[in-house]
Amino acid sequence: MADTTRGEYYYGMGRRKTAVARVRLFPNGDGTITINGKSSGAYFGNRESLNATMTAPLRVLDLNDAYTMTIRVVGGGTSGQAGAIRHAVARALVRVNPDWKPTLRKAGFLTRDPRMKERKKPGLKRARKAPQYTKR
Repeated sequence: MADTTRGEYYYGMGRRKTAVARVRLFPNGDGTITINGKSSGAYFGNRESLNATMTAPLRVLDLNDAYTMTIRVVGGGTSGQAGAIRHAVARALVRVNPDWKPTLRKAGFLTRDPRMKERKKPGLKRARKAPQYTKR
């Protein structure tokens, strides 16, 4: 795949809850991360745990500043979006070098997290919370 403005890149898509992230990894980068047109610090604010979550695949492979990333993420909340970005980055890294797949798989970054919000059931207040029981 080639991008006419920035050269060659590697693509990965990841999902978590209802969030979907599309990541482009540009090799020979300076480690900058752009999310929906903003820097990662501006997008996630001062929540260092979310920044750590989304860059975890790069840290496991010791590639912290090897790639410049541009990310488009939609849906969900901040935690789900960070998890979707982590999944997408891991999938893009496998496209860069298939030899990294066992390492990323062992760390659990290639597995799609299936946990979703449970639907509300009829007769209940939420998914499982029942109305308060009254004896009389």
